[in-house]
Amino acid sequence: MHTLISTDALAERLSHPDAGDRLRLYDATVHLRPAQPGPYVVESGRADYEAAHIPTAAFVDLARELSDTTSPLRFTMPSPDALAAALSASGLSNDHDCVVYSSTSPMWATRLWWMLRSMGFGAAVLDGGLSKWKAEGRALAGGSERYPAGRFHAVPDAARWADKHEVLRAIGDEAVCTLNALTASVHAGTAELNYGRKGHIKGSVNVPYPSLLNADGSYRPAAELRAAFDAVGALRKPRVICYCGGGISATMDALALTLIGHPNVAVYDGSMSEWVLDAALPMELGT
Repeated sequence: MHTLISTDALAERLSHPDAGDRLRLYDATVHLRPAQPGPYVVESGRADYEAAHIPTAAFVDLARELSDTTSPLRFTMPSPDALAAALSASGLSNDHDCVVYSSTSPMWATRLWWMLRSMGFGAAVLDGGLSKWKAEGRALAGGSERYPAGRFHAVPDAARWADKHEVLRAIGDEAVCTLNALTASVHAGTAELNYGRKGHIKGSVNVPYPSLLNADGSYRPAAELRAAFDAVGALRKPRVICYCGGGISATMDALALTLIGHPNVAVYDGSMSEWVLDAALPMELGT
């Protein structure tokens, strides 16, 4: 499937008699609630899903079912076998078409999309998510829905992920652009919010994830995205490593880079949540 699917295209697809056989539609909503000590606590979006979701959609719990819960870091990518088992239990098989969305920020949908992409499976993100779907007055359902168990086989692509060692080696490497998806104030270290140390990974540049979207939550046109990434030099580097606080909003930048054709994009899964724990890993303030 294409990287993004419009609300029109999804509605048309759902109108087909065979939609229930071929299509797997997932709501991946998560909430991050402010907390002290911070920066946040994780809350499942299941209640939102049960209140209102796109008809036929099932809910997937990114925090509990699709993350390595033994890791000290939230939302850590599980092993390929564990992820394949969880996806199979959710009803996904390799021959299905798959669309993912969120009722809040699209970062949750793009996170699942990136996880699937790294396992050799091409899904699509609903452009604008549930908010755009609702704003257009489209059909909604309540309660909970599930798909029969599927058989998902993972074909892992390790190049889709980066660890802290690769990120450290990338500092000063002219072949790699390390790209922070957090807001400009967090990147600069002027925001109250931080992950334990203020600022950003040394040498990294900033394309804030909110800047990628139109007012309705859909992605900006490709030409505008290309200009934003070109302005920080990302398109001139053979490899781009995207990071954020915990490997979630970084996938919004990763999707945008994929949309405009960058061939070698990775996500630093541990991101700032891991980087700040080691005082020897360099950070800097400012833009």
